[in-house]
Amino acid sequence: MNSIDTRLLAVFNEIYKSRSVTDAAEALDMGQPAVSVALSKLRHHFGDPLFVRTSNGMEPTPFSEGLVRPVRTVLEALDQVLGHRNEFDPTTSERTFRICMTDISQLVLLPRLWETLRVTAPGLRIEIMPLSADTARLLESGEADLALGFIPQLEAGFYQQTLFMQSFVCMVGRDHPRITDELSLAQFEAEDHVVISSSGSAPSIIEREIGRQGIKRRIVLKIPSFLGAAFVIEHTDLLLTIPRRLSDVLQGRGAFRIFPVPFPLPEYEVKQHWHERYHHDEGNRWLRRLVLRLLTGND
Repeated sequence: MNSIDTRLLAVFNEIYKSRSVTDAAEALDMGQPAVSVALSKLRHHFGDPLFVRTSNGMEPTPFSEGLVRPVRTVLEALDQVLGHRNEFDPTTSERTFRICMTDISQLVLLPRLWETLRVTAPGLRIEIMPLSADTARLLESGEADLALGFIPQLEAGFYQQTLFMQSFVCMVGRDHPRITDELSLAQFEAEDHVVISSSGSAPSIIEREIGRQGIKRRIVLKIPSFLGAAFVIEHTDLLLTIPRRLSDVLQGRGAFRIFPVPFPLPEYEVKQHWHERYHHDEGNRWLRRLVLRLLTGND
């Protein structure tokens, strides 16, 4: 395989990932006309359109879907042969790392991560992606480097490392008219609650345990994220059950009171997950060590 063939395969892979000729050109540091010419050559070679323009971008054809895995296998093999992944210098790298995480992880990790990168790796870029049913595929394809959170569906087939144990607390506004010095189970059941409709697995743990223990909870408001809910209760008499690490971040940034949950809730492990294809990638290894150090103080 000569260099132009390799470049054509790289163009195919980038268009598949980004669904955009423009974005592929930027990722490959090529001009958009050059990427369009490469795509034309690919179409001629394979006798298939490969990508068709839709309202959602350049969507792959069925033939293209079948081609992506062998193309990536070839590109990865070439990377290993040429040693492209054997060295990584954070001080000079301009790599973009993509991390899947919840809104909680964003608040806990991102400020410290960014401050560290400004000093030690000024050319690096970070892109945050939400945890979703597509996270496993993104890690496998290389479209995401890491996934952070409580993600039981990634326990099998992926490398994982525990970052910390997470527990829960209850939060109310500082001027709550009834809850002042302590929170009893009777008060928990009597108050109106705000709950999170989607933010990782923490809400499902709370819901499952409340149902299992037969505890009453009157839900009057559902919000997609913990962050939005936290600042709603600051100005209402609602009650929110929230991960402890998030409450640590929010304390001092709003008028809140924090109390222990008045019934047993299990702790859960917050981990970072990555695919075995990138286990030995030096850039990925550097990022994993950095995340571990920032969240645990250990290397």
